Amino acid sequence: MTSRFPEVPHNSANSLTPRRRTVVKAAAAGAVLAAPLASAASARAAEAPAFLHGVASGDPLPDGVLLWTRVTPTAAAVPGSGQGPDTRVSWEIAEDKTFGTVVGRGTATASAASDHTVKADVRGLRPASVYYFRFSVGDAYSPVGRTRTAPAADASAAGLRFGVVSCANWEAGWFSAYRHLAARTDLDAVFHLGDYLYEYKTGEYPEAKYTVRPHQPAHEIVSLADYRIRHGLHKTDDDVRAMHAAHPLIAIWDDHEFANDAWSGGAENHTPGTEGDWAARQQAAKQAYFEWMPVRASTAGTVYRRLRFGKLADLHLLDLRSFRSQQSSVGNGDVDDADRTITGRAQLDWLKSGLAASDARWKLVGTSVMISPVAFGALPAHLLGPLAELLGLPKEGLAINVDQWDGYTHDRKELISHLREKGIRDTVFLTGDIHMAWANDVPVTAGTYPLSPSAATEFVVTSVTSDNLDDILHVAPDTLSTVAEGAVKAANRHVKWLDMDSHGYGVLDVTAERAQMDYYVISDRTDKNATTSWKRSYRTLSGTQKVERVDAPVR
Repeated sequence: MTSRFPEVPHNSANSLTPRRRTVVKAAAAGAVLAAPLASAASARAAEAPAFLHGVASGDPLPDGVLLWTRVTPTAAAVPGSGQGPDTRVSWEIAEDKTFGTVVGRGTATASAASDHTVKADVRGLRPASVYYFRFSVGDAYSPVGRTRTAPAADASAAGLRFGVVSCANWEAGWFSAYRHLAARTDLDAVFHLGDYLYEYKTGEYPEAKYTVRPHQPAHEIVSLADYRIRHGLHKTDDDVRAMHAAHPLIAIWDDHEFANDAWSGGAENHTPGTEGDWAARQQAAKQAYFEWMPVRASTAGTVYRRLRFGKLADLHLLDLRSFRSQQSSVGNGDVDDADRTITGRAQLDWLKSGLAASDARWKLVGTSVMISPVAFGALPAHLLGPLAELLGLPKEGLAINVDQWDGYTHDRKELISHLREKGIRDTVFLTGDIHMAWANDVPVTAGTYPLSPSAATEFVVTSVTSDNLDDILHVAPDTLSTVAEGAVKAANRHVKWLDMDSHGYGVLDVTAERAQMDYYVISDRTDKNATTSWKRSYRTLSGTQKVERVDAPVR
């Protein structure tokens, strides 16, 4: 990349050049509360104004970072209510926890139009530096958050370390993975690769008898108020707030921020006859997402964007829901159709040009669904059905997951050919969605691998809480899954490791010589005090385009 700053799509009218100034971004729309948020947070709102949903930061740049909070100005102004007065919120950012050296201050207005969320896009900071921030309304102060800027665009950073998570289903368990990431002091940021929340009604996924804690609203979320309430609920979780307060977040969405198996014109879990127009639902979901997440939106209302971390890594973040064609039906033979797309033409061209122009050692690509080809047809019949249920696919004739890049092979072929033709090396795909951990080579031709080359590598992280194979089967971990794992690896020789049963997170450590993913698992998703332990590590050495096992995590 030739520009001084990372490329981040944004509204140029909202960009302020003076140092230590802010851009406050808030979407405008009203909503009527569909159901009260029954939580301790709403009870404490009697002491309003208050900061009941914590603080967050995100999308770090060399000279800035996005700050976020939500103020509850009155007891009635709960998320999704559309109630509450405009409230002037002050923010400040400092070099120390005690705010003895404040380097920036500003104000923003929290209103019902933005569900009383506020964002401050702070600039004028030093690269690769830790800062502390807080918000206030009168004498009421928010918790203090810690954040970090990215290295300078031309800096030769010695190393980078990121937490990596996906798929956090409130009803399936506690978010202990977030707590353990929050406790680490060695992370530059946390990547969230999608499914930050789920749209289902209570007791639907998982079914009611396995629900650990019910979410709000109890019905499936469809309206703007619904999505706001669900987002607000997630940020009452202690572990969510701790993670956001400890590290800047870099997030993309997947389908459940909207509805299961979403595509540009609808979703598997959307019924127009009873749930209204898909475009309206999609827009409501996006508005709530940008209100409640510390993410910069582009002018097109999407999350694909690019961040730079010195000369060590460029991070290309994808939106694989807004522009994709409808998923293929299994067995109808159109997965190779050149007219079908997972990225959309503009985004694929943007990705290809960005990869080709990058002068960074590592090209990291955040993709919400797996790009490595995987055939499941070799699985035993008694495991094929449960795995199909996990993947959200028909239980008969399962060969591929058509919601992944396997259902859009023309886009994948074009991208992999581009990597090969342009000599683009050290591309690493970072993936969530599938509720399993994987370490893969990304082959040019899967059928002849390893006789044919690998174009890139892929690290897939398991879910924070969402069901994986042992949860679907209700069996002990590492029992039936070992058969399925062996069958998948035997039929897909580029798959070097997978774990179908664990919940947890990854830690990606990047140096000039290698990119290594350390996989950590939690002891029990239903235990609020779950412990964590290291499970496995894989790395890719620069120039190899292949993964290999490592005997220990990076210390």
